[in-house]
Amino acid sequence: MPRAARASRSVYAGVRMIGIRELRADLAAAVRRAGSGQRVVVSVDGRAVAQLGPIEAEQGQTVMADLLAAGAVVAPRRTDASRLAPPVQIWSGVRLDRALKELRG
Repeated sequence: MPRAARASRSVYAGVRMIGIRELRADLAAAVRRAGSGQRVVVSVDGRAVAQLGPIEAEQGQTVMADLLAAGAVVAPRRTDASRLAPPVQIWSGVRLDRALKELRG
């Protein structure tokens, strides 16, 4: 069987099986596929030994989407990045407590 055909074999729909050599050669692509929701099964000598996949909440664990759907939390109104205050320069030898007191008034 050609290498490309072997690499694309899958046990389940949506699961891609790759050999350990292919994983070493193209790890970034395998991780990207897993991050996009596709499961990647890694085989050694034709035997499935590991699986890469998207991070999912463990059974019984609550995630933010569940809390939003239940109405337990409210989604933020602002979607833009928060605006931080400009950094304050503090010179060497200045005590931090005094600098903060001066800034806060």
